[in-house]
Parts: sequence; C-alpha cells; structure tokens
Amino acid sequence: MHKVFFKGRIEVREKYQRFGYNTNRKVKLGTVNSPLTLVVNSELRKKEIESILSDKSLIANIEIDANQQENIMELDAILNKPATQTTTPTLNRNAPCSCGSGKKFKKCCAT
Repeated sequence: MHKVFFKGRIEVREKYQRFGYNTNRKVKLGTVNSPLTLVVNSELRKKEIESILSDKSLIANIEIDANQQENIMELDAILNKPATQTTTPTLNRNAPCSCGSGKKFKKCCAT
C-alpha cells in the first residue's frame, strides 16, 4: 500500500497574505470611483478646467470658492506624469556591428 503525503502548506499563511504591494489596483484617480477634488476661484476658471477634463476624459468635483486659494494639484499631477524612460541596449561583443560592415562588433568598432 502506497501513501502520498503533501509536504507543505495547503493554505497561505495569514501573516504573508495581508502584506505586499497591490499590483491589481483598479481604482485610479480621476475616475467615477475616485474623482479629482479641485478648488477654483471663479466660474470662468471652472469652465476652463471642465474643458481640460473633457479632453482627457477625467472626472472631478470642482468647487468654486473665492475665499480659498486655487487648488488643482491633483489635475496637474495627472497631466504632467513623467514619461517612461527607455534605454537602447548596448551592443554585445559577438553581435553584428551597427555600422553595417557585417563583421562582429569586437572586430570592427570596439577598438
């Protein structure tokens, strides 16, 4: 008679399940679930902001208050996201040379 035993844990440890970075986050700023909160000073400025929001298809709660300082930092953060930096890979020694000679890089331009 042959018995098979499972060596290991069947369920995830509770301690490790709670921690960690949530990579599957669905809530993004500027959507229906999480609208932007903006404060402007005039009705004219509100119309300008609404036109920007409609162009970028964002949703925001805009409050008009002449006594408070204008606060559109959340909108600026979304509009001015830094672009992802990409780098060109360096040539490997045995890769064909980029000058088009047909030789290996180490024999042509790597001197």
